[in-house]
Amino acid sequence: MQDTRSETMSCSHTPECPDAAAPDHEAAVIVSSHYEQGWALLCNGVVLFEDTGELLPGGIAVEPHRRAFAAA
Repeated sequence: MQDTRSETMSCSHTPECPDAAAPDHEAAVIVSSHYEQGWALLCNGVVLFEDTGELLPGGIAVEPHRRAFAAA
């Protein structure tokens, strides 16, 4: 797996945050939050949006992935 972190961002957390290409990349530490604008920057360079959409390093957009609820 290729490391997609930018040259200026390196993780100093223990354990190290998951890479942006890892399936669990949303588990990385928030390094900058702008909840009033609806987004947060993770240590691995991923931008999370409040609608669950994402912007990965390199400009790749990920559509929101909302959970479907089963009818009771």
